[in-house]
Amino acid sequence: MLIKNLEQRIKINKIVSLGSIGFAFFIVIAGFFFAYRMIQDSRKSIYILDNGVPVLAKQTDVLLNRPVEYKAQIELFHRLFFTLAPDDSYIKENIQKSLYLIDDSGKKEYTNLREKGFYNQIVASSSMVSIHTDSISLDRENNKFQFFGKQMISRKSSVITRKLFTEGFFEDIIRSPNNPHGVLLKNWRIINNEELSNQSKNSY
Repeated sequence: MLIKNLEQRIKINKIVSLGSIGFAFFIVIAGFFFAYRMIQDSRKSIYILDNGVPVLAKQTDVLLNRPVEYKAQIELFHRLFFTLAPDDSYIKENIQKSLYLIDDSGKKEYTNLREKGFYNQIVASSSMVSIHTDSISLDRENNKFQFFGKQMISRKSSVITRKLFTEGFFEDIIRSPNNPHGVLLKNWRIINNEELSNQSKNSY
């Protein structure tokens, strides 16, 4: 009886020991797993300085935000290219910034407008040119975009509203300070820029 009791106790102790070792091993593995997840999550946390104050932000999957960045790039290019004031320096600065976002098709259109005297007319007539974006459509399969908006030319005596319909292609490139979205617009052209209205300003 004594020998049997000893054998049973040894078996029980062995089972308890093996169970304790298995449980401890599970705890260690679980600890490593959760620590790894915490490190991964912490790497997704970034801080943005807002007037010298660090603000916590979370990184998201780049691919999820890409369509938003494509549209932001397209809107930014058109705003820079078509927002003009009667100031040669201002025009050149805006055009230069816009040309970082596009291939040589942008430079060709700029040269075309300059040769037609468009920018000289803006300066001579003290006009302000701005645009309003109606919509931007993306064809992700062909990397093609279409921009729909309106161009407003405000002169001393009138406000001219023109349709602005353009299209082109987009391509992913390396991000840079001059191209923070990492998107290059290509083969861009103006499809329709017809006049929609010409309203006289009230003069008192």
